[in-house]
Amino acid sequence: MKYFVVDAFANAPFGGNPAGVVLLGEGNFPPDSLMVKVAAELRYSETAFVQQNGPAEFTVRYFTPAAEVDLCGHATIATFCVLRDDGIVPEGTVCMNHTLAGDLEVAVGEEVMMQMAPPEVVGKGMDIARLRKIMFPAGYAPQNEVTGGRGVLVPEIVSTGLPDIIMPVASLGELEALEPDMPALSALSKELDVVGVHAFALSDDGYTAHVRNFAPLYDIPEESATGTANAALTYYLLKNGVIGEGAQCRFMQGEAMRRPSVVATQMRTNGSVYVGGNSYILAKGEMFL
Repeated sequence: MKYFVVDAFANAPFGGNPAGVVLLGEGNFPPDSLMVKVAAELRYSETAFVQQNGPAEFTVRYFTPAAEVDLCGHATIATFCVLRDDGIVPEGTVCMNHTLAGDLEVAVGEEVMMQMAPPEVVGKGMDIARLRKIMFPAGYAPQNEVTGGRGVLVPEIVSTGLPDIIMPVASLGELEALEPDMPALSALSKELDVVGVHAFALSDDGYTAHVRNFAPLYDIPEESATGTANAALTYYLLKNGVIGEGAQCRFMQGEAMRRPSVVATQMRTNGSVYVGGNSYILAKGEMFL
């Protein structure tokens, strides 16, 4: 198996969000237990295993060091940048990516833009006080209301392939202050059947928002660039009147981890959300299994 270590949403090494990419060619997927072990050995939040079904058709499965997940945005961007840079898919190709979250279109160019699963709100009415208690350190008092768009913004569970709690905070200072109780967040994530929390603060510094993502249930204390969650956030912002149809967004993520990443998204007028960026291949080799 040919493997790559890739910094997704980056144009230079040691930025963005690292992912593993394993190319299987036209071969079958190995047992799930082996793919979990490979993901754990590579030690990145997600590793993509890629089977080629045709010249521009692929089946991709995604594994964390603990379990399989339906979809991973940054690992998808990493995968199709690898396919481009390794000469498997030429620039200008529109590919079909078969995933557990559905069949998704990926446009391969100087940047890779991927279609996400249809956006939907899958949960409301959570205990906001409990969520804030979990997310902020003891004794910290965040503002009770966050406003934007058409009024007060409240946490909601939104999915574009993976469900996340989209959590607004009032300022960049509050975003920086987040210090989740990881065991409590894992328990809440399991209870609500979500990957984790995607927190954001709206900004006027050239970015739509600054964001942080926490998914300890999947052994990811914090992630530096998250495609699926930023796509979900894009839909959340549209739904709440912060952005309009057809808007293009830029999200800054990873600052707290010293791995700044810029994730581009677009809310298309047909209701689809696309996420894009580039990737830097840091290393490649072969696995003998």
